[in-house]
Amino acid sequence: MANALYLRDAYLREFEATVTSSRPGEVELSETAFYPAGGGQPCDVGTLHGPEATARRVTRVEKSAGRIVHAVEGETLPVGAKVRGSIDWALRYAHMRYHTCLHILSGVVFHRFGSGITGGQIYPDRARMDLSLPEFSKEVVGEVVAEMNRIVERDLPIEVRFLSREEALRDPSLVRVASELLPDVQEVRLIDIHGFDVQADGGTHLRSTREVGKVSLEKLENKGARNKRLYLTVAPSTPGAAPPIHG
Repeated sequence: MANALYLRDAYLREFEATVTSSRPGEVELSETAFYPAGGGQPCDVGTLHGPEATARRVTRVEKSAGRIVHAVEGETLPVGAKVRGSIDWALRYAHMRYHTCLHILSGVVFHRFGSGITGGQIYPDRARMDLSLPEFSKEVVGEVVAEMNRIVERDLPIEVRFLSREEALRDPSLVRVASELLPDVQEVRLIDIHGFDVQADGGTHLRSTREVGKVSLEKLENKGARNKRLYLTVAPSTPGAAPPIHG
């Protein structure tokens, strides 16, 4: 599989790579910062700048049989071509804010109720999470959201680190999803919100909780006897809030 640059640096917006496989409408690269859809997080989109100043729009990115495949518009890029990839940063950053928001929600609920995650989905303007919980009133949800906002305001650093699969599975607090949803990987990626929560995840995240912005409850639904679904929104990011470009 291509070197997945997004796993170690979610703020990398541009990168250089070589085309390693090419078919009409699809390419694979030696390395990529484009996030492929998975884990409730949509894929990145953007542009590949190829030879002779040509540009091809990347419209979809997905994992397929252990490969990262980029769907591109325009003429086929030849194997061996050098390209520069550019991520649609506004969309990526929105996904990062909402993914980190869901991690904070998961941490608050886990530490308070010991509950796990049964599902989730991230959108550019909201996110939802399904949680295995007993009765969960609007009053309790209000307390949970208030606690989330306290974590946001603490401006806690967020670090990516890695652990062997064997070590990660020995600590049930690290893997909040059902075991069958954990990818078949030998090294588990952890998102560590310093002083608050650590859990396994493969998505893109912020560097600090304050970047999430103020969290609000949009809607609460009962999806079964023990399954509760929360829809959350965050305040729009302020101009210049996103860190400068890397790479």
